[in-house]
Amino acid sequence: MRLTQEQVEIIKQTTAEVFGEEVSVRLFGSRLDDDTRGGDIDLLVESPGLIENKMDRMLTLTARLQLRLGDQPIDILVVDSTTPLNPVHRHAMQTGLAL
Repeated sequence: MRLTQEQVEIIKQTTAEVFGEEVSVRLFGSRLDDDTRGGDIDLLVESPGLIENKMDRMLTLTARLQLRLGDQPIDILVVDSTTPLNPVHRHAMQTGLAL
């Protein structure tokens, strides 16, 4: 995994601030591969219940993470109990690493 422990803690803390303590966050995509370089930070935020204002919260999380981690590309998927899962969601759930 190509994130430092400090970056992991920032992601976990910031996600909890924006979405609440009940959500989980997973890293997926190219940052899981230690042998590659570059790439954006792909995150999957999962909630067992309904997330209100999902898009606003996702944008808030993205902005806060960019401020705290530095200006780098961050992609966030948000899944709650009402989200129809598509192949990207399933891939992130199956291959992602819980932070």
